[in-house]
Amino acid sequence: QVQLVESGGGLVQAGDSLRLSCAASGRTYNRYGVAWFRQAPGMEREFVAGISWNGESTLYADSVKGRFTTTKDSAKSTVYLQMNSLKPEDTATYYCAGDRVPFRPVITRSEEFGYWGQGTQVTVSS
Repeated sequence: QVQLVESGGGLVQAGDSLRLSCAASGRTYNRYGVAWFRQAPGMEREFVAGISWNGESTLYADSVKGRFTTTKDSAKSTVYLQMNSLKPEDTATYYCAGDRVPFRPVITRSEEFGYWGQGTQVTVSS
């Protein structure tokens, strides 16, 4: 049984920073890539950032490039999403997701991920 647990969300002002964490348990975590998605009310879930199984490759949505950074601490089986210069349009529920297949490059399609966290709310006020 794989479990992903996000934490670190909250209410901040525009321009502030937050760091989300995604802690994994239940499998050999270091063999699988992880991605971050977000979903705002009434909107489709969208890819935000992803990191490969070995942490050597990352990919970002254009809307967050240069502001968000995802990293992986293999010793702690935890992936982080550092979010800087937050904007009101970043307001959403953020989810981390674990790839179904080991040793793949970063992928962005939500259907490819087999494991999801419960989500953490990020609200950015103007």
